[in-house]
Amino acid sequence: MDTVYDCFRASAQRYAGRDFLHIPRVAARHYSDCAIDLDYSRALAQIEELQEGYRAAGYGGGHRIALLLQNRAEFLLHWIALNGLGVSVVPVNDEMAADEQAYIINHSEACLLLHLPDLADKVAALQPLLGAGIAYQACNRMDELQAAGTAADGEPPTLASECALLYTSGSTGKPKGCILSNEYFLLSGQRYVELGGLCALEPGGERLATPLPLVHMNAMACSSLAMIMTGGCLIQLDRFHPRSWWQTIRDARASVVHYLGVMPAMLLNMEPLDAAGGDDFSTQVKFAFGAGVNPRHHAAFEKRFGFPLIEAWGMTETGNHGAIIASEEPRHVGSCCFGRAPAHLELRLVDEAGREVAAGAPGELLLRHRGDNPRRGFFSGYLKNTEATDEAWEGGWFHTGDVVRRDAQGALYFVDRRKNVIRRSGENISALEVEAALVEDPAIAMVVVCPVPDDIRGDEVMACVIAGAGVSGNQQTAEGMAQRALETLAYYKIPGYIAFTDSLPLTPSEKPKRAEIKALAAAMLQRGECYDVRHLKQRQRGDGK
Repeated sequence: MDTVYDCFRASAQRYAGRDFLHIPRVAARHYSDCAIDLDYSRALAQIEELQEGYRAAGYGGGHRIALLLQNRAEFLLHWIALNGLGVSVVPVNDEMAADEQAYIINHSEACLLLHLPDLADKVAALQPLLGAGIAYQACNRMDELQAAGTAADGEPPTLASECALLYTSGSTGKPKGCILSNEYFLLSGQRYVELGGLCALEPGGERLATPLPLVHMNAMACSSLAMIMTGGCLIQLDRFHPRSWWQTIRDARASVVHYLGVMPAMLLNMEPLDAAGGDDFSTQVKFAFGAGVNPRHHAAFEKRFGFPLIEAWGMTETGNHGAIIASEEPRHVGSCCFGRAPAHLELRLVDEAGREVAAGAPGELLLRHRGDNPRRGFFSGYLKNTEATDEAWEGGWFHTGDVVRRDAQGALYFVDRRKNVIRRSGENISALEVEAALVEDPAIAMVVVCPVPDDIRGDEVMACVIAGAGVSGNQQTAEGMAQRALETLAYYKIPGYIAFTDSLPLTPSEKPKRAEIKALAAAMLQRGECYDVRHLKQRQRGDGK
């Protein structure tokens, strides 16, 4: 098998009548009167029909198509159909602001934007920001598909062919486009299938529920491919619905659950269930797979709900093949442990000078695949940014930017992020990107953005602001800044806290001393010397949701 399409076709032939996709009623309620179910044979038929339409219109190798399809069945069907033709897809998060979406679409040089019909107004507002060479297509009007503007390269897709371009926030401001090959996706799924231990998957028997966005690696490459490879059913939600979560899990007969660190905290805060079985899911759910659970909540969650939370570490750049997963005991519950390095990976922990740290000491995690190809299963590079790619792979090791420590038995524990990235509810947020948006506000003379601890979301975004001349630092001013930021940033990126200060610590070259500012921000939050604007961080949907 060389492509994701090949993999799906083989599974569809083997597991023809089994469920491939289930979208619960709570996730489909805005566009369907009932839940959506699709078995492997019906899904393959729809995929091949779509594929023929794209082929007839001239789409193939060398083309990229942007997908604005949310977490709906259309995302998976169009992606797999296009993959068989050698077309790379560029998933676009519909919760991003128009400027953010336009950057991704323009930078990727996508030739077509495929969108949901109910996002037509959003697409119309986006068009003035996009290049002239892009076409637009509603996914319910495929009979009107425009012919490709350029010829395909005519080459059949291979393992090395680009399958998708996922944009990930980093320390350089604008998101970077990670080029992900067919091999990346297939190895990500294979790694999950072969994990075993507490994460053993039964062929043809698993039903995996995930509220995570398909525009991210976890849902697109990890859970989707694992279910396809084992003939399992993907239970895809649009987002996390805390109040109806457990009823959905029961009704959908989920045997595996994917989570973000924010979810256990919210579920633990809920009242005990009064349905049959109460809070005990030990006979239904085998395990949950995710990252970032609050150490104080880990054991309490497992005791109350009856199944293990399997903590993992990974990045878009590493894929699931390069992930480290606590799928075997001892898991050291409640300690930020994410397991031991698998046999196919080599790792080092180094200080800022690149020297190996002593046992038990924190150091930056460096990774590579063992053998002749150290990049096997990792991303193929950053689009149009060979300098950043070379920097990430300096010395033949992938530099993660994450600081971890290793105990005498080889178990790894997450400590902190060295890169200037804030991780809020599973979203990687570039501090520089947020700063660039905020500093356009005439009320702000200077701003530095950093993370502060949040018991529910892991990190929250805090802005330390030097106000412009004549501007008073108060609650009303802070709310105005946050509201204006919503015009150019996704809701989850805007500050949750804003603190006003007369000065900020800078280096001799006028760069912010981020470590000092982070400590200052935490202290100001603890003393109550900042303004809470978290109530403004609400989903800004344009589709009626």
